[in-house]
Amino acid sequence: MIRATRVLPKGEWSGAPADTVTLDYDQRHRRRHAMTGASGIDFLLDLAEAIPLRDGDALELEDRRIVAIKAAPEPLAEITASGPNHLLRVAWHLGNRHLPTEALADRLRIRRDHVIEEMVEGLDATVRHVVEPFNPEGGAYAHPAVHHHRHHHEDAPSLAHDDRLDEGTARRG
Repeated sequence: MIRATRVLPKGEWSGAPADTVTLDYDQRHRRRHAMTGASGIDFLLDLAEAIPLRDGDALELEDRRIVAIKAAPEPLAEITASGPNHLLRVAWHLGNRHLPTEALADRLRIRRDHVIEEMVEGLDATVRHVVEPFNPEGGAYAHPAVHHHRHHHEDAPSLAHDDRLDEGTARRG
């Protein structure tokens, strides 16, 4: 079976893909998995490590053909609040529960969960059910995918890029 061993970020590939795979959030975060594209190309996703794939990314097959990634719509709860501070408070409560959360300019999205939805409504926020692609934040401790983690200050020396964190800093921050 032909393998896909390289991820091409959205905007860094062009042309018509040989095929497309439509995947939900969980399916877009795997290291190794047999897949079949919409046009019938069978291939093995075979990455060195699991990298979160985003809508518009692509996989390069060993024969250099491209398979485009499309994010599948999923049942989600979309949360709005009375203002930015209120929304920030709700986001804190979701983060405190370690829930995958997609942060948009004026709303949050989580997977549907009636218990969490009741908690959010108890915080006087509004919940609306939607079916949309889910792209939650990776989190502060998530291993950043090289192609999705860019900085404008990459040439400047900085401790922010040091993978090590001393214990004193961890306790203070």
